[in-house]
Amino acid sequence: MARYLMTHSLLSSWLYAMKENPYEDASTERDPYAEFLQVLRREPTPTTEAMQKGIDFEDLVTDIVNGAGDTQNRWYDAAQKVAGYVRGGILQYKARRIITVRDTELVLYGRLDCLKAGDIKDIKFSSSYDRGKYFSSTQHPTYFEIVPEAKSFTYLVSNGSEVWTERYYREETPSIIPTISDFLEWLDALELAQLYKEKWLAL
Repeated sequence: MARYLMTHSLLSSWLYAMKENPYEDASTERDPYAEFLQVLRREPTPTTEAMQKGIDFEDLVTDIVNGAGDTQNRWYDAAQKVAGYVRGGILQYKARRIITVRDTELVLYGRLDCLKAGDIKDIKFSSSYDRGKYFSSTQHPTYFEIVPEAKSFTYLVSNGSEVWTERYYREETPSIIPTISDFLEWLDALELAQLYKEKWLAL
């Protein structure tokens, strides 16, 4: 039986595209559905400024954990705080788990920023933060499914100066399986299932 990759990013892109009128400001209007189709086709997407800041911040944290890191970097103090949370854990841990949903065998895949003593830690760089920002994210429920031994998931959020933590526990987190089931059903309804199977075949 063929297996197909399933990731939090794909599910997140789909759910975002399903939101009605996510932008009020026409000057910044994008097309979430077109962006989802780009993800579904696994086409390369340009790195935005926000994405690049996230990459740079995470690289700085990694450098500090490894005993390096530019002390003159404007984000150094915040990155050092985040490094304190992930030091001693397994960084960039690639995890996968085979599951069956709607008679389809899937390889649920994720790359964890850090796995430490049963806690998955994910580094986020964000210009703004409000408590509960990641409550509806598909990331922690997906990663709980991939890593059965994980008991909690902590988002480490920074704007380059402040650091916030947002933690979720397995027992209070709804399963991601119903969302995956809805996604597969939606693909069938819109005749996109074949495209998904072609582009996301697990080799």
